[in-house]
Amino acid sequence: MRSSVERIVFYVFAAIVIAFGWYIIFSNSPGVPVVSSVFAQAAPVSSAPEAARVLEVRLDDAIYPTQAEFIQDAFDEAARTNARLVLITMNTPGGLDSSMRAIIQKMIASPVPSVVYVSPAGTRAASAGFYILLSADVAAMAPGTNTGAASPIFVIGGQTVTIDETLRKKVVNDAAAYLRSITDKRGRNPKLAELAVTEAKAFTEKEALDGKLIDLIAPSTEDLLAQLNGREIRRFDGTTVKLALPSPVRTSFEMSGRQKFLGRIARPDVLFILVILAVLGLYVEFSNPGLIVPGIVGGVSLILALVAMQVLPINAIGVLLILTALVLFVLEAKITSHGMLGLAGAVAMFFGAMLLIKPGITGAGVSPQVALIVTLPFALITVFLMRQVFQSFSWKPSTGMEQMVGVSGEVTTSVETPQPDGFYHGQASVQGVLWSVMAAQPLPHGAVVRVLKVDGLTLHVELAGTPHKAAATKV
Repeated sequence: MRSSVERIVFYVFAAIVIAFGWYIIFSNSPGVPVVSSVFAQAAPVSSAPEAARVLEVRLDDAIYPTQAEFIQDAFDEAARTNARLVLITMNTPGGLDSSMRAIIQKMIASPVPSVVYVSPAGTRAASAGFYILLSADVAAMAPGTNTGAASPIFVIGGQTVTIDETLRKKVVNDAAAYLRSITDKRGRNPKLAELAVTEAKAFTEKEALDGKLIDLIAPSTEDLLAQLNGREIRRFDGTTVKLALPSPVRTSFEMSGRQKFLGRIARPDVLFILVILAVLGLYVEFSNPGLIVPGIVGGVSLILALVAMQVLPINAIGVLLILTALVLFVLEAKITSHGMLGLAGAVAMFFGAMLLIKPGITGAGVSPQVALIVTLPFALITVFLMRQVFQSFSWKPSTGMEQMVGVSGEVTTSVETPQPDGFYHGQASVQGVLWSVMAAQPLPHGAVVRVLKVDGLTLHVELAGTPHKAAATKV
């Protein structure tokens, strides 16, 4: 019975969570990263020695560690193939601070000049994207785009929180100093750039150009390359380079299907869903061996979660809160707390989910919507299943010799004299089978007895009623 209930509950919850996770993974909504990894491949390269090769990379959506690895690999590929330029076409709402810094460090150290181009119209380079844009050798934007809004975000899972004023100033000043150092070396306007950090100011492409934050406005990639041809730029180390792009050969640095998949699972929301599926699936399988499907789902989810944890910056506090939530759910099922322990567990899991990822100054992490949608049903299901487990401990066995305990029978041989061991030994019919019985009191013929325990082939019994024929047999 318990096995069937757990199986049904698991399948329903797994179907809901998998469908929700599928929507998150394969939707193209803002803030969902399409990332790559270290095994990214470049398209075939032209063998013409005179061609000015431009390696094109698309940086779309949020910036996570695998995205940073992909960009770093693009610069390595550009250096290996002697490309003239790395062109990063960017559209991002921001991302992890550590990933942003990894991209900037690679961009600064690369021997190949870089151009970051915010395009097409209607896109943006916000938060971490603003830092990356201003770090490039050439910063360009298409008409109808915007950038900025790079203030440090103090969040728990996407929700802004108030922190100590001293700590806030410390983080803001660190972010502002980092941006000033970059823009100053690039010959841009550090004072105006700093406003994007201290006042969360955002800029249109025209405002950015007039304020000397970017170098060019170009309606298309072709126009951008035409404007760059013959342009002299200053590298981060102070050296100057003249770009020669008379007939640029554009090569796209692409991602394989495997890399796209790995990039999609290495995201905070997906990681949290995988952890929950792993816990529930493995619990159902271990408590009911042989169901197979829950074990497969739980095992695969656990492996994928571990892969994602190797990529994302995991916060130990978030992990501890989730483990605490599981303990509280078990205690709620075992102890009568009128729901208080279950509520505390749900709160612990919610905050654990939102603290699971270290977001840095950019605020990326498990979204509160996902944390809430997954936590509530998981809490209810876990408490329900654990109560089933604890209740089953008190259930009477339905198979084996133990199921005889409590069953009634009828004495078939009268026993009035105790044996040397002090017990009265006789025979009784129990469930249609003749058993040897022993009791602490005499056993009249026809008396109803109740089984107390089973000792081998002997039943320990006690009288449960008056004998059916006792009065008639007496003289």
